[in-house]
Amino acid sequence: MTFKDFNLKEPIQQAIDEAGFTEPSPVQKEAIPLILAGNDIIAQAQTGTGKTAAFGLPMLNMMSGDGSVEGLVIVPTRELAMQVSDEIYRFGKNSNLKTATVYGGTSYDKQIERIKQASVVVATPGRLQDLLAGGRIKLSPKFVVLDEADEMLDMGFLDEITAIFEFIKNEDRQTLMFSATMPPLIRKLAEKILKDPKTVAITKGESTNSKISQNYYVVEEHERDDALVRLIDYKNPAKCIIFCRMKKEVDRLASHLTSQGFKVSVLHGDMEQRQREVAIRGFKSGNVDIFVATDVAARGLDVNDVSHVFNYHMPFDSESYVHRIGRTGRGGKSGEAITLVSPNELRTIKRIEKDVGAQMVTQSIPSKSEVQSSKQDELIAQIASTKITEHAIEIVKTLQHEVDIVAIAHMLASMILDKQEIKGKEKIGFRAEDVEKLLQKAMASRDDRNRRGRSGGGNRGRTSFNKSKSDRGGDRRRDDKPRGDRDRRPSSSSGQGQRSNKPKSDKRG
Repeated sequence: MTFKDFNLKEPIQQAIDEAGFTEPSPVQKEAIPLILAGNDIIAQAQTGTGKTAAFGLPMLNMMSGDGSVEGLVIVPTRELAMQVSDEIYRFGKNSNLKTATVYGGTSYDKQIERIKQASVVVATPGRLQDLLAGGRIKLSPKFVVLDEADEMLDMGFLDEITAIFEFIKNEDRQTLMFSATMPPLIRKLAEKILKDPKTVAITKGESTNSKISQNYYVVEEHERDDALVRLIDYKNPAKCIIFCRMKKEVDRLASHLTSQGFKVSVLHGDMEQRQREVAIRGFKSGNVDIFVATDVAARGLDVNDVSHVFNYHMPFDSESYVHRIGRTGRGGKSGEAITLVSPNELRTIKRIEKDVGAQMVTQSIPSKSEVQSSKQDELIAQIASTKITEHAIEIVKTLQHEVDIVAIAHMLASMILDKQEIKGKEKIGFRAEDVEKLLQKAMASRDDRNRRGRSGGGNRGRTSFNKSKSDRGGDRRRDDKPRGDRDRRPSSSSGQGQRSNKPKSDKRG
């Protein structure tokens, strides 16, 4: 099946061709025909599965372009609002359908002016409710989309969403709800705002991109920094995102990587909106190769050429894992997801593997000598493919007055290799063949605790049966603002480090 089978209008199909899309994803195959037929839908699909095109393409295809706001898309975060708005604009530009992005922290007047000129408004709940409740705008869209509905409810936006639908008086609207999970609150909301919806459910096997290879490395807790640097040196990613659990980890790790010579930027909830936008633009444009972020980026960062995603720490739950790794392997490209795991987290990695229905492969951290050998091979290939310039010939002629041509070649190679110095100890982490023993030990320990718990082994048995905080997600720390004001009042800023002038073949100059 191809996108042409949907028989979309020529300007929409032209935009699809320009974007390089050919075969629709599973959620697109199921959702687009239902939406084109005029149905309300409730779709369960993870991020990175092509949801924006799944609702954006049919919505744009059915718009008349009469100058009014015909489409409204509600999303949980500012980052996602910008990404969704950009993608919808890309699909609708040939049809002269404009978009407006609405979120907190920016001028009301400028946003209102953009809304007046837009066919599609993409908004976060807090700012949209403010505009509607204050009478600053009135909307009667033909299409309303709730994207990442579970995340919005999880962030405490149920009251805002309910209020927004009180202001939208168009009873003939078509309402589309997309959510990664379907908890009772989501189903209850769906019953209230959707009319006889059709259901689209993408199975676990389809929820993770098959073009993303998923690997994990077992290391001791104190080895995480060294392991990460070693893997970046070895993998040499074109562009990568490193996910941390907390803001303080992001800032500390970014400082460490900057000190190692990498070009690094950060994204987390303590940054002002302008700082976020600058950071994202820098990453998209290639001025920054490494993005260190909390899960705030997993829901809204859409960059097609991210080759690798690193989980510096295990995410809090399986859903967060899927959202994180969905940042790579986009636009039909392949990607790699790498997770650093301590021996105590092996049971958790197996639980996530089972939850997402994907095979995660354990591997060994490359040794220092292996990385050095790899770098030398890359250098030889780079030298062999480099074109000789007139300026280079003049430099060599000048040097030949002092030393012979062989010595010049040795000196130039040494100069390059010095810049590619591989730091750290020779071996890091556990070998892949030893991880199986650790897994067997971890599973045996769990089974033993379960038996003692069932046999009523006193307080000791019951206590040991309790899961850790990271296993049960009970102490999950949010990276957004207090309830009801997450997209309106950004707090203090956080800096970022950069280093430039490095060869493209290596992340460090």
